[in-house]
Amino acid sequence: MSRLGREELLEAAQSALGASTDETGAGDLVCDRGVVLIAADPAEFRAVFKRAKKLSGYKWVVINRADLFAANPASLGSKAGILDAEGKILKNADVPRRSV
Repeated sequence: MSRLGREELLEAAQSALGASTDETGAGDLVCDRGVVLIAADPAEFRAVFKRAKKLSGYKWVVINRADLFAANPASLGSKAGILDAEGKILKNADVPRRSV
């Protein structure tokens, strides 16, 4: 699969996950798996995963499959999972914990 841009990743994730636009603006999409963020460029991985840390519940970041080795270190500590454009899990999301 060729490298997809942000809009192409967004459209692919919407169709693969059955997701809709997040009306709250916290994420890019929302689906039955949780909140979904889109990161097409490796330069934006750190910012997207930092944004994911602030979200509650399950959170996922959709990337180009070829960027997995760049995305994985950026994901540490965010509890966010990583999906490819087809909705396949590349890294599982951590179970959300209740705030005390």
